[in-house]
Amino acid sequence: MIRRVRVGIDVGGTFTKAVAIDVLEGAILGSAAVPTTHSSIRGVSYGILMALSKLMNESKIINSEIELISHSTTQAVNALLEGDTAKVGIIGMGVGLEKKSVIKRTNIGNIPLAPNKYLKTCYQFLDTSKYLNADDVRDAMTQLRREGAEVLTVSEAYGVDDPSNELFVTERSELPSTAGHELSGIYGLEVRTLTAAINAGILPKAINTIGFVESAVRSKKITSPIMIMKGDGGIIDVATFGKKPIFTVLSGPAASVAGALLHLRVLNGIFVEVGGTSTNICVIKDGKPEMRYVTIMQHPTCIRSLDVRVAGVAGGSLIRWSGRKITDIGPRSAHISGLRYSCFADPADLEGGQIITFAPKDGDPMDYVAIEVSGGRRFAITNTCAANALGVVSISDYAHGNTEAARLAMSILGKRIGRSAEETARIILNRSSKKIQDLIEPMIKEYGLKRDNVVIIGGGGGAAVLVPYLSEKLSLQYKIPDYAEIISCIGVAAALVHEERERTIAKPSADDVSSLMRLVEEAAVMRGATPESLSLQSSYIPERSVLRATASGNISLDIGSSKSKEINEEEARTMACEQFGMSQGVNRILDIQNYHVFVCEIDEKKLFLRSRKRAVLVFDRYGRIRLSANNATILNGTPEEVLERLHYLLIHSEKRVGKSSGLAPQIHILDGSKIVDFSSLTAREHVLQAIKDELSSTTTEQVAAVIHVT
Repeated sequence: MIRRVRVGIDVGGTFTKAVAIDVLEGAILGSAAVPTTHSSIRGVSYGILMALSKLMNESKIINSEIELISHSTTQAVNALLEGDTAKVGIIGMGVGLEKKSVIKRTNIGNIPLAPNKYLKTCYQFLDTSKYLNADDVRDAMTQLRREGAEVLTVSEAYGVDDPSNELFVTERSELPSTAGHELSGIYGLEVRTLTAAINAGILPKAINTIGFVESAVRSKKITSPIMIMKGDGGIIDVATFGKKPIFTVLSGPAASVAGALLHLRVLNGIFVEVGGTSTNICVIKDGKPEMRYVTIMQHPTCIRSLDVRVAGVAGGSLIRWSGRKITDIGPRSAHISGLRYSCFADPADLEGGQIITFAPKDGDPMDYVAIEVSGGRRFAITNTCAANALGVVSISDYAHGNTEAARLAMSILGKRIGRSAEETARIILNRSSKKIQDLIEPMIKEYGLKRDNVVIIGGGGGAAVLVPYLSEKLSLQYKIPDYAEIISCIGVAAALVHEERERTIAKPSADDVSSLMRLVEEAAVMRGATPESLSLQSSYIPERSVLRATASGNISLDIGSSKSKEINEEEARTMACEQFGMSQGVNRILDIQNYHVFVCEIDEKKLFLRSRKRAVLVFDRYGRIRLSANNATILNGTPEEVLERLHYLLIHSEKRVGKSSGLAPQIHILDGSKIVDFSSLTAREHVLQAIKDELSSTTTEQVAAVIHVT
């Protein structure tokens, strides 16, 4: 029997890892890792091919078994960090009366990237008071090419309302091009232009990279689709990546979070992925990762991605000193320096070793330390060495090394700073965990997490090195899932489809919400999400007049098969008790297709007042958290019955459900095939109309409404 195999590949700073998953059995068939090929003439794409080949050989996978290959990529970030960008020709457009303002906001000049690195631009303006003339467009492009433009960006004031002029220009361009409306539907001409310019600047490298990956995969006679992870946790195809590579910024951390959410039912937590070079941190709240607009090299963009904070310290980070004491850990790693970890050496290899200082890369300070032995061989001293020396890494863990060698390394360094081996190891882990802690603490406050129900989820090959230590410092519980070292690959292989659209609307109506929700729903289904797995959500940001709609769901290849692991009622109840943190008073209240709905009565005491809340938790049939509410009312019945009762509660009832201000409460509709969020509307009549439109099209006999109570 031919297996159905999905391959996930994650390109990290230290290693490129690949995993193969049997879709029908839900089993991991094998994994492979190769050093990330930063210095290859073909870049990281060569490592992708190496990892894929190694995986197929070791796991005995034949070409015809592979039905999907998906990978994360650091291509966009690396191109910007290295200043490896093309010169961008910008065509700004607007009506003559606004010419001065439009030019000011679209002629953005050279964009600073890394130190002494710039994304260079040149500029032309076209007046769109009248119909655009093809000759004028051609003349503008000719002038830009004379000035060295290699790619084109087109940005018109109010182009998101009517993109016809932007399309008119891009359709006539012989250069790779990006139009502002293609990346975002919100106003903000300057930020939209800058976003499009950054995207255009990395187009040639993206096109070259994905072209090599695709041709290499096809040369192995693999015909399956190739997908790339986005920074918001969704995936895009090769064609879209070749036009919008900026969507893949932070795709590596997104892959890891997706893997964690897939394997652990996390309601509120902090995901900490410890790699070899850096540590990524992301907040999970109410079962979903937090999102924000991406800032690239201090430049705000209109691209949304997971809110990932990055600490320049990880399992392979090198130690730095002043000659008398340890001063810092990282950001350079053993991999970048080409050194072997001391804890992965034989103790005999370290005998007689001495501490030396060196610069890992040209231009680096000469304060990194290593152990040098006879013959000039050098070994790195890392966080992984410190953790192994303290015996905190279990023998079954990916990061486990030779404890004796690790202690010897700590002893050699300790003698130079006047500390014991154990003290030296603790100083290293203290300094490293402090860097991560300094990022986590503000995130807990920023997102209003309650420490008593927050858990740290560890991922990455170095999870066991720093996460337990960090957990102790923060006084928080932690979990490290199975296969933590390849959690990002698993997340890529079993990625969700995530689609998002935004529009600038001063006062969104029910029709505005419904049309935007339909748009993202259709886009998600087109990307491969099954309708029954979809969660639809809308939100309105009044200070920016932005209406946002998102749709997320599982790819059809790994859901709904006869051997997919569905949970039964007892398993669902056990998970609900774990999430609520109690076993008494937890009840399953609805029998609705595809979902398990639980409530828990919670007594809450503030000063001399006591109140009772009804917390709600919704799992899909595969055990994934789809919805949670701290306090809610639930209505269920036929679509007509639920709509009638909602009408009474929102319009006629004296008992006001929701905010005392009279604003409409947050309402979710479960129709058996998807979950739809109507929290973006503030007027109660608009909420009712939008829900009426949704329920009128459902084919489900029984639906439910979850009404958040504040």
